[in-house]
Amino acid sequence: MQNDNLVEIEDVAFGYGDRLVLKGINLTAKRGQVIAIMGSSGCGKTTLLRLIGGQIKPGQGEVRVAGESLSQLNQRSLYRLRRKMGMLFQFGALFTDMSVFDNVAFQLREHTDLPEDAIRDLVLMKLHAVGLRGAAQMMPSELSGGMARRVALARAIALEPALVMFDEPFAGLDPISLGVTGNLIRRLTDTLGLTSLVVTHDVQESLKIVDYVYFVSEGVIVAEGTADDILASDLPYVHQFVHGEADGPVPFHYPAPPYADDLGLGRLRA
Repeated sequence: MQNDNLVEIEDVAFGYGDRLVLKGINLTAKRGQVIAIMGSSGCGKTTLLRLIGGQIKPGQGEVRVAGESLSQLNQRSLYRLRRKMGMLFQFGALFTDMSVFDNVAFQLREHTDLPEDAIRDLVLMKLHAVGLRGAAQMMPSELSGGMARRVALARAIALEPALVMFDEPFAGLDPISLGVTGNLIRRLTDTLGLTSLVVTHDVQESLKIVDYVYFVSEGVIVAEGTADDILASDLPYVHQFVHGEADGPVPFHYPAPPYADDLGLGRLRA
């Protein structure tokens, strides 16, 4: 029987030198779900995506994708598994010297033996799915930020992956583009049966489309649940993050000596 969990992370720890970034992470992503990974900058969200993509290996624990343990795969097997993954990088990361059409066609030309006629049909199909078939011959420099993000999404699904990872897909977008991008992620996940992992700071837009949320803070998962669970959470960190409060468990002031001491006032009083 097929396991419903496409991604499984068990007791994973990872660090750079002596600095631990992730500490005992447990996370699952079921097939057909949109999963959000939220948390403050530097908490380890993008590191999780790199572990799932096999770019780095955990110091402890196990990462499985489609039932395969990434740490047990050789390079050839890892490349084969990556064919089941798509990635939408922050700000799109399109090839600037290629047209929209050629950006989406790139993976098909690199990883398949399909004839150009078939590639053309597939590229136009993917562009149509994101509403940009009419922009096929435009260059990235001619696109708005929202359009570039949608082209990047078409490229990410070109090989019809089982898993698509999104690194800050809403960053820098205007309100209309935010809504369009969010709806696309939800619709394509449902239509294609994808699993979508979304690393994001955009709470309000994300909670409209997700099935489940993981909150990461200081390398550990401090909260998880549905959108309703997160909105109703009384955990101080989650409440501060969701409501955008300036002070709380994440303080406004970075740790520092008393202000009076820095100004020399302490010595004057003495």
